[in-house]
Amino acid sequence: MKKTALLMVALMAFSVAACKKKEEAPKAEAPAGAPGQMPADATHGGDPHAGLKPQEIPAGIGHKGKVISTMDAAGYTYLEVEEKGQKMWVAVMQTPVKVGDIVEFPDSPPMLNFQSKSLKRTFDKIIFAPGLRIDKG
Repeated sequence: MKKTALLMVALMAFSVAACKKKEEAPKAEAPAGAPGQMPADATHGGDPHAGLKPQEIPAGIGHKGKVISTMDAAGYTYLEVEEKGQKMWVAVMQTPVKVGDIVEFPDSPPMLNFQSKSLKRTFDKIIFAPGLRIDKG
């Protein structure tokens, strides 16, 4: 009888410990600014870029093109850029930019079918860049 009671107590302790460990499992999150990271309006958590500033981008890195259209929403600037006759969408943390500016930004894997809740729009393909360089001359 003592062995059975001891076995039952051990099984219950094991079950409780197993349930508790499952609840405490950390949730994987991409580091802020990681390529392809979604902005806050596409996630269920807070702004992954909170407190961060756009990165300074050196000349001659990645893509370079002319801004065709731009809009700001939810702390981001969305730009439609034309590069060598091809149009693409780019999103960066909110940055002052205007139509006609020549911009440079690093290449990152694009997100496909990205739905922006704040803009109530789906982008077929969009690059989330860590920063943007405006060509001054």
